[in-house]
Amino acid sequence: MKRLLVTGGAGFIGSNFVHHWHREHPEDSIVVLDALTYAGNMSNLANIIGEDWFTFAKGTICAQQLVESLLEKHNINTLVHFAAESHVDRSITGPDAFIETNVTGTHTLLKAAKKFWLELNPGMDHLFHHVSTDEVYGSLSATDPAFSESTQYAPNSPYSASKAASDHLVRAYHHTYGLRVTTSNCSNNYGPFHFPEKLIPLCLLNILHGKPLPIYGDGKQIRDWLFVDDHARGIELIIKQGRIGETYNIGGNNEWTNIDVVTLLCQITDKRFAAKPELCQRFPDSPCARGEAANTLIKFVTDRPGHDTRYAIDATKIREELGYQPLESFETGLNRTVDWYLDNERWWQSILDGSYRA
Repeated sequence: MKRLLVTGGAGFIGSNFVHHWHREHPEDSIVVLDALTYAGNMSNLANIIGEDWFTFAKGTICAQQLVESLLEKHNINTLVHFAAESHVDRSITGPDAFIETNVTGTHTLLKAAKKFWLELNPGMDHLFHHVSTDEVYGSLSATDPAFSESTQYAPNSPYSASKAASDHLVRAYHHTYGLRVTTSNCSNNYGPFHFPEKLIPLCLLNILHGKPLPIYGDGKQIRDWLFVDDHARGIELIIKQGRIGETYNIGGNNEWTNIDVVTLLCQITDKRFAAKPELCQRFPDSPCARGEAANTLIKFVTDRPGHDTRYAIDATKIREELGYQPLESFETGLNRTVDWYLDNERWWQSILDGSYRA
C-alpha cells in the first residue's frame, strides 16, 4: 500500500492526479501539501475533504520542519512533487517567487526526504517523483526533432530555468545520496480545474463574456497538448513501473499552433451555443449569443519577450518501456474541457471574482 504526499495537490494538475490516483488505488492514503497561493484552490478537492483516506495540510514546501513532520506522521513512502510557480508571463515580471518555490522549495523537499528515508528509516522502500516541464529543453524550429530525454537543457525564461535547476537537484540527490527518484517532463496540459490565466480557459471564458482573445505575435507558436488525465496516467505508470533514477517525457502527440488551438476552441463553443439555446441566456455578452462567430473576438497582441517557437515531446521511451499511450485526441479532450467549464460556472466564477480565496 502506498502512502502519498502530493505537493501542490490543490492546483490544476496536482488535484487531477489526486482524483485519478484514488480512483485507481482506493486503498492508498493521500496527504496534500499546498500553500494555497493564487493558483491553489480548495474547491478542486471539495468532494474528498473529510474522507478517511485524505489529509490536507496548508503550508509551503520551503518549510522543512513541516515537510519532515508530514513524512513522519503519515509514514509517507511516495512523494509526488507538483508544487511550482508555472506561469511564464509571471516569471518574466516577477522571477523571485519562481526561484524560491521551484528551486529552494524542491531542495527543501529533497533534504526532508533524504533525512526521513535515508537517515531515520534506512532501507525503507520509497520514491520521490518530480514533475517537470518540456520547457527546460528550450525551443525548437518547425523542422527540429521533438525533445527526447537526452535533449540538452536550454531554458529560455525564468520559469523554465527554475524548473531546470530543480530537475538537476533531483538527479543529484539520486546520484550523490542514493535517494530513489524519478522525473517526468510533460507538454502543455489542459482540462478541468485549469486556472483561467492559461490560454485555453482564458480564451473560453473571454468568449463567454465577449472579451478579446489575445494571441501573441502571429499565433504560430507550436505546443504539444496533453489532456490532464492522460498526464496523471503517465505519472501513475512511472511511479508503479518506472526505472529508478530515470526521466520520462510525457506527451500528447498533439502539436498545434496557438492560433489553431483558439480557432478550434471558437468552433466548439459556436456549436455548443447552437445546440443549447440556454447558453444565450446565461452568457448574453458572448457573440455566440447573437449568432455571431466566436472567432470575431481574436486579437493579435505584441509577442512576449523570449517566446519559444515550438515545443514537441518524443514520448518513445515511456511508450516502449511502460506501454503509455494518451487516450484523448486534442479534439476529444478539448470538447470535454469546454463541457466541464460550461457545467462548472460556479468554480471559475469564484476565481474571477476572487471569492475562492476566502
